[in-house]
Amino acid sequence: MLALSICQVKAQNYNALSWSMNTAYNNYLLLVAHNQYEQRRQALSIALSSRGKFIDYQKSCRERYLSIFGDVPASCALNAKIVDTLREDSFSIQKIIYQSCPGRYVTGNLYLPIGNGKYPVAVEMCGHGLNGKVPASYMAILLARNGIAVFVVDPFGQGERKQLLDSSGNPATRGATTEHTLLNAGCNLVGTSLAAQECWDNHRAIDYLLTRTDINHSKIAVYGSSGGGTQTAYLLAFDKHIKAAAIDSYFSQRERVLELQGPSDGCQHIPYEGKEQIEIPDFVLMAAPTPTLILSGYYDFVDLWGAQHGYKELEQAYTLLGAKDKVDMLTVQSGHGLNREKMMKLATWFKLWLCNDKSTICLPHYYSIPDESLLCTKTGEVNTYISSSNSIMKEFSGLINKYGTDRLKFLSESYSKQKEQVLRLLGLEFNKNSIITEVTGKVIDRNCTLYKYQIVRKGEVPVPCVALYPNIILKSSSVVVILKEKGKDACINDGIIDKYINQGDIVVVADLRGRGETKDPEMYNDAKYWNDEYRTDMISMHIGRPIMGQRVMDLITLLDFITRQKEMNNHPVSIIADGLYGSVAIHAAFLDSRIKNIEISNSMKSFKDYVINPLQRDMYKNVLYGVLKYYDLPDLIKLCKAEIHYSD
Repeated sequence: MLALSICQVKAQNYNALSWSMNTAYNNYLLLVAHNQYEQRRQALSIALSSRGKFIDYQKSCRERYLSIFGDVPASCALNAKIVDTLREDSFSIQKIIYQSCPGRYVTGNLYLPIGNGKYPVAVEMCGHGLNGKVPASYMAILLARNGIAVFVVDPFGQGERKQLLDSSGNPATRGATTEHTLLNAGCNLVGTSLAAQECWDNHRAIDYLLTRTDINHSKIAVYGSSGGGTQTAYLLAFDKHIKAAAIDSYFSQRERVLELQGPSDGCQHIPYEGKEQIEIPDFVLMAAPTPTLILSGYYDFVDLWGAQHGYKELEQAYTLLGAKDKVDMLTVQSGHGLNREKMMKLATWFKLWLCNDKSTICLPHYYSIPDESLLCTKTGEVNTYISSSNSIMKEFSGLINKYGTDRLKFLSESYSKQKEQVLRLLGLEFNKNSIITEVTGKVIDRNCTLYKYQIVRKGEVPVPCVALYPNIILKSSSVVVILKEKGKDACINDGIIDKYINQGDIVVVADLRGRGETKDPEMYNDAKYWNDEYRTDMISMHIGRPIMGQRVMDLITLLDFITRQKEMNNHPVSIIADGLYGSVAIHAAFLDSRIKNIEISNSMKSFKDYVINPLQRDMYKNVLYGVLKYYDLPDLIKLCKAEIHYSD
């Protein structure tokens, strides 16, 4: 065979898979999601066969929802304060600040009808506008003029509750969806989600309304559009005080959304929803037969086909419960958000179920209320206005410290118990299927022979790798596994391998799933999420298999391959890990004693750092749900038998 110089070798194509499709990994993940939702469809079909079975389904679904919701924040006094009141001709707006948990303050505007008596009330959850409750809510004005109070609440990252600010006090990100996504990574690490935290703040908004003597406590509704529709769905399933709801420009089927558009913003996911077989319609089904209105648009990016099929499930369930009239759907010739026709339908729906009033709604004239007059704080940000207010970063940093006792307990456990917990966090069950190794190429160089392999294990994504065998392999030679975030081509081409070959080591360069040969195309990963593989990261978390855990499985597959190769077996294994592979290698070393040494560069050193400093790129590839309740990376390194060093 023709001998090639090393520079000629480097000019070769190092793809080792026998096939090429850049969406293969995403398709692999979606297949898992489809199977999970198929099981959910079968369970719901059985549940809809009788009232008793459906009630059992509701109970089970709610238990599964609460199991992934995470720990609720510590309870505390609301310490609510009305800081000012605006008076209009037929309604007023009270500017209110309340405390949802210690040190967390929420700003909101309460639109009140003019008059006396106990008013029915609705909580409006804001969509993803950066300004939150500003400008004035036309929907809230419409309801207030029709005798229904409305409390419009700022979510995290919007209005007066932005968490990521620059040195001048201005937003540090381009919009609410980016801030939500960055904050959510830190939330996940402490065992919660931004969606759950928003739900808690909205739940506490209802707690505040229950303290007021001018509110009818038995007539509370919720509604929202887009991101507010998401919050409405989560809250509807969480809070039993809710007596009516309207969800706009959100209701669909998660399965369809993941397939067509990929995961949306970080505030619209609770990890493991797919694993627990919870679909978007389930959030309404859990609360059935609460009167619920679905609002959709023919030209909305929220998938209408999914909305129509999800609504059929609602119809079946409500009919089974003898409450067919308590669910309805309006689809308009419009796009995303609340238009005039939707607003009229929503107001009519709430008048019917909160006021027992079937009269027709008329839209009032447009109100012009200055934006600045709706603010509850003088600085425009509650975290700079109230000295005792905590950012979510500071709040969760304190939570991590409280978890210290739990982490000490984990560190004192037996290895078997520690391993069980680590595997659970990784979402990893060792795949015991045998590996099949296929040679897909060979190049002979003057110093070494290069082989391309694809390593196949049934049920897993194949691992492509390149092995370089020096001409003379000594007993003292090591097997050096090099994992470079940019892919094995970059690794071979930048000269890293040369020194190892020259000293007689065997070099194995691989792409673990989602990188190199199976990297998801950039076009499917919106730049606003600051994550170059956001789609596959989030779907992995959704199905209950964090991407780090999947890559740990790939690295173990690679170790099995090394063990089976006669030229490599009985040689110590060292790993050179770059970027995201650092945390993968550490977890693999804890689980597998075949790894003797690890050298890590350009990689995270602590999960806690993500919580404290969310303004970082590519966090989700390193996220394990609730890991900081048990250990941080330095803790795990102490438990590893391998020698582990950071080179930077």
